Amino acid sequence: MMTDTLAAQLKYLRLTGLLARWEEYLKAAAQSNLSHARLLTRVIEEEYRLKCDQAREQRLKLAQIPEKLVLDTFPFDRQPKLNQKKILALYDSMAFLKDKQNILWMGGTGVGKTGLATGFLIQAIHQGARGRYVLFADLLHELHRSQADRSQARVLRRYLQYDILLVDEIGYVEAEPAQVGLFFTLLQKRHRQRSTLITSNLGFSEWASFLKNPHLTAALIDRLTESSHVFNMKDCVSLRPRMTEP
Repeated sequence: MMTDTLAAQLKYLRLTGLLARWEEYLKAAAQSNLSHARLLTRVIEEEYRLKCDQAREQRLKLAQIPEKLVLDTFPFDRQPKLNQKKILALYDSMAFLKDKQNILWMGGTGVGKTGLATGFLIQAIHQGARGRYVLFADLLHELHRSQADRSQARVLRRYLQYDILLVDEIGYVEAEPAQVGLFFTLLQKRHRQRSTLITSNLGFSEWASFLKNPHLTAALIDRLTESSHVFNMKDCVSLRPRMTEP
């Protein structure tokens, strides 16, 4: 029988699995031939798994992913012009994270760019990375507000801390000159330090049309392509319905 004191101690130590399964463990110990060492090992292993699951769920929550799109359900058969072999190799190894490389998907609306990028983000989070999803328009808005209250340094630090950052739908809105500067600073500081995932409906040759600064645009593209995997999806077809979490 668990005492109130022991229950309070387990809560304080945040051993929620042991607290919830205390009677089950006692019953298993009584009905099996497990040694004390084996029983303790089993308890610790299950508590460790629970903590890992809780940490993963917390990382997913903090990533602010609007729709849990996963790679397992991506209809590669409907996108024969997409380099499936290369995408799956990157996904399975996640070596781009260790190598601090970027991945860019570029193509029209509905071809699956966000689905692929989100699948990579979720997989990285499952493997222990700290990640974040953000729409390009929302990022620009946040950078604009940071100028008003002089919190640019704090906002940039927050986005720099993520092991993997997904900036979705670059090119759907135009940026102001100051926003372009801060966006360039963010990606430049992440360059070779962290991995960034980017989706865009426009090719590199069109980025100057929404960034409104040819020199910074050229420098930004130079940084991105220096250590990136680029998937051109301009000839891919629109996909409906979208891939979803199983």
